[in-house]
Amino acid sequence: MTIPLALTMGDPAGIGPEITLAAWAARRHDHPFVLLADPALYPGCRVVGSAAEATKVFAEALPVLPIALAVPAIPGTPDSANAQAVIASIERATRLTQSGETAAVVTNPISKATLYGAGFAYPGHTEYLAALTNTALPIMMLAAPALRVVPVTIHVSLQTALATLSTEMIVAACRITHAALRRDFAIAQPRLAIAGLNPHAGENGAMGTEEFTIIRPAMAILQAEGIDVSGPWPPDTMFTARARPTYDVAMCMYHDQALIPLKTLDMDGGVNVTLGLPIIRTSPDHGTAFGIAGHNTADPASLIAALDLAAELATRKELVAC
Repeated sequence: MTIPLALTMGDPAGIGPEITLAAWAARRHDHPFVLLADPALYPGCRVVGSAAEATKVFAEALPVLPIALAVPAIPGTPDSANAQAVIASIERATRLTQSGETAAVVTNPISKATLYGAGFAYPGHTEYLAALTNTALPIMMLAAPALRVVPVTIHVSLQTALATLSTEMIVAACRITHAALRRDFAIAQPRLAIAGLNPHAGENGAMGTEEFTIIRPAMAILQAEGIDVSGPWPPDTMFTARARPTYDVAMCMYHDQALIPLKTLDMDGGVNVTLGLPIIRTSPDHGTAFGIAGHNTADPASLIAALDLAAELATRKELVAC
C-alpha cells in the first residue's frame, strides 16, 4: 500500500482550504495525501482515523485527520485564536512522518504574524520543523523546473543577514545542499553556483570586499572537499537564460536574492523544499493570499507541484532504502 503524504492546514483564513480541495481534485488518482485540519472547512471530505485509512478512501474523497479550530475561520480575516490548531497540524504531520505513517510533510501557507500574535517563537516553518526534528541547520531551497535557489541566510532582516553572513555559514549550507542534490534529486555531480554579495560581485573590491573576505575562502574549503562550486557570480547576470543551464543550484547570500528570480521565473511551479531534515518537507512558494481567500480564484498549481515533488522524493527514498 502506498504511504500517503501528510498535508497541513496552513492558515484556515487564507487560500489553503480552496487550493487543497482543488489539488485533491487534480491528483485524486495520484500519490495519496491526508489532510490534518478541521473537516468543517472542506465540503465533501471524509474524516479518517489513520493515515492508512486515508490511502483507501483518497480516490473517492479528501481524507482528513481532524484538528478542531478554536473559532470558525472567516476567509480573509486571520485569527490568532486558531494559531494553536495551525501549529498542531504542523507538529502532527511531522510526527506522523517521523514514525513512517506518512511519507513526507507538505505544508500549506501560514501567516507568521498571526502565529507570532499567539506566542509562536519561530521565524517560520523551516525553523519550527528543525526544532521538531532536532535539526541543527535546516536549509531552504526553492525549486522550479527552470531554477533551484538556496538562500544562505533566511528569515532575518537584510541588515542582520549582512552582519551574520560568514564563511562557515556558506560552507555548511553548500555541504547540505550538495548532499541533498545527490541523495534526493539523483544528481551525481551537483554544480553549485555561488552568488556574490555586492553589485558586480564586488567589482574586484571596488564595490565591497566580502567576496574576498567571506565567499572565496568558503569556496576554497568546498573545492578542497571535491564539491563543484563556481563564482562568486554577479547576481544581476547569473539568473539569465544563458547562465542557468551551467549550474544545478544557485547559492545566494540572502533571502530576496534567491526568491525574487525564482518567483519571477515560475511563481506557480516553484516549490519550497527544506534540506537537511530527517524527513521530506515541501511547500508551495506563495503565501496565504488573504485578499482573495474565499473567492475560489486561487491557483493551486504551486501546491500541486509541492505534492508532486514530495511524492517523487518519497518514492526515490523508498527505492534507495530497498
